[in-house]
Amino acid sequence: MTLIEKPSQLPVAIGEALKRAFPLLRVGNHQDFQGASDRTGVLITVERNGPDVRSFEGRKAHALAVSLRVTVASGATAFDACDLASQLMDLALDNRWGLPPDQCDLPTAIVAAPTVLTGNETDYDSWTVSFTQNLYFGPSLLEDPTGTPLFACTWEVSDIDDPDQYRPLQE
Repeated sequence: MTLIEKPSQLPVAIGEALKRAFPLLRVGNHQDFQGASDRTGVLITVERNGPDVRSFEGRKAHALAVSLRVTVASGATAFDACDLASQLMDLALDNRWGLPPDQCDLPTAIVAAPTVLTGNETDYDSWTVSFTQNLYFGPSLLEDPTGTPLFACTWEVSDIDDPDQYRPLQE
């Protein structure tokens, strides 16, 4: 498995997983749908990226809010987009998209709803599945130690900030 180094690896991994699950469906980001007359497919978007609590291994955490916008062809039967959104929710429920489990949590707060256009207008040919997924970047700090553990008792040293006054921990 690939080490996760940046947030963009999540939408790429999601796209690859969706293409495997739905080979006949167009899957991509906003650039893939730009200028296309047929917008049928799944548009992958990262809505937000914010910090979260570090992993137990010391990796920095990012909470990414992801949206999968499902659009069916106009003239499709009623609730086709709803059905496809439901399938995407089921797929996302327990999916790390092929990313390492120690660097990628399962999605949380999964919800699907019809896409709201402008004002109060709702587009039932387009649904959005949204969820939050935490990623943990870089190597584990446990595998990248900063040196030999040292200790000192404050009452035995004259300068607690002087590393020469510390000694190795005995095992």
